[in-house]
Amino acid sequence: METFVLKGKVTGGLTDEEFFWFCQENKDLRIERNSKLEIYIMSPVTSLSGFWNMEISRQLANWAVNDGSGMAFDSSSGFTLPDRSVLSPDGSWVSNEKWNLLSEEEKNRFAPICPEFVIEVRSKSDHIDDLRKKMKIWISNGAELAWLIDPIEQVSYLFSAVGSEKVLRGFEQKIRGEGKVNKFVLDLSLIKI
Repeated sequence: METFVLKGKVTGGLTDEEFFWFCQENKDLRIERNSKLEIYIMSPVTSLSGFWNMEISRQLANWAVNDGSGMAFDSSSGFTLPDRSVLSPDGSWVSNEKWNLLSEEEKNRFAPICPEFVIEVRSKSDHIDDLRKKMKIWISNGAELAWLIDPIEQVSYLFSAVGSEKVLRGFEQKIRGEGKVNKFVLDLSLIKI
């Protein structure tokens, strides 16, 4: 259950359009691209990880619908970031203001936009240091808030655009958003198994 990396002249030479079609022609694969234009092919997550992802996405989506100021996206949504990487966070949120600036064609691709809020959930095959680096990539590309939830160790890492990083231990608590998502509350006890 490791990640397979494709790199070299072929992957580095793919245009954004060609990369999009590569992903469309391989829909059964979980694919991302980093800023060096290397392609990451990842195995599916375990059933338990799928539960964690779904519960967190459910809470985010329910809040987004009730709040109405933006849209929530699931783990299969790809976004093209300013550094040309294409990433798919486990959960994300984009304000209506930012989303409505995109054309219909951009919305039907890997939207050239960085969500203001992203959540990544560690699965058993993930290395925590790699995920922490990924969170910093989200922030450096424009995310205002990025949460890394580690159900294995029951630790949450909260990154913000102002450079702060908080570490919360235990899943008997709720995490409150800040900035544009200050009304969002994630109940960690619902993913504690």
